Amino acid sequence: MRDFTLLSYKELLLALQKAAYSFYTFEEYCSGAAQGKYVILRHDVDLKAANSLATAQIEQELGIKASYYFRVIPQSNQPDIILRIAALGHEIGYHYEDLSLTQGDSEKAIRHFENQLLHFRQFYPVQTICMHGSPASQYDNRDIWKKYNYRNYDIIGEPYFDFLNRKDVLYFTDTGRCWDGDKYSVRDKKPENNNANQPRCHTTADLVSWIEGSPNEAPIMITTHPQRWTNSQFEWLLELMLQNTKNLVKRILVRKQRKT
Repeated sequence: MRDFTLLSYKELLLALQKAAYSFYTFEEYCSGAAQGKYVILRHDVDLKAANSLATAQIEQELGIKASYYFRVIPQSNQPDIILRIAALGHEIGYHYEDLSLTQGDSEKAIRHFENQLLHFRQFYPVQTICMHGSPASQYDNRDIWKKYNYRNYDIIGEPYFDFLNRKDVLYFTDTGRCWDGDKYSVRDKKPENNNANQPRCHTTADLVSWIEGSPNEAPIMITTHPQRWTNSQFEWLLELMLQNTKNLVKRILVRKQRKT
């Protein structure tokens, strides 16, 4: 089976269900609802918002809820798509990149954050946010919270501060168009000292095999970028070529980051 198709994504969900994982949104986790053996599905809608509707429909058909984080750019910020995904029972959140967009000006950034949060709350009562990695920017969008507090905006959680900082959590992200793309990831990763029990999976088939054979009871977050998942052969090939190019650039950025 070809990887990064909607079929392979559905196989991943079915494997999790068969292994008796419960599914919670990040909002539900932050509200204290998550218990037992569970997984949080997080989708960072960076581009091609319509692709996120396809994954949301598959999840809804399987009785699964997930968390979808939308950027402010037009390729992601599509109100019709956002409303349709919310209507399927999924959580909507803000994929913030305010510090990068304002070139590190924290005062402009927080005003921009406030305005965009109000925008997305037109479609869903947003209670969680998630940083966009902005790999080409020198600014880490999370640094805005060194000066401000997102809880003052009725935000109850941010994954990198309120979930991935836990040492018992396993984190799988398709950054780099694979599941072991640490060498391509500038910021989308757990703290390096929190990865002792993290299994290494390269393909979605590898991840499915691990799920089927592991006695794991630790909480899991799985992050996908829906732009990568498609049944269109043209879009699939285009995304493969674009990602290969981006991976070369990201690998250079990661090396520079490690030297500083």
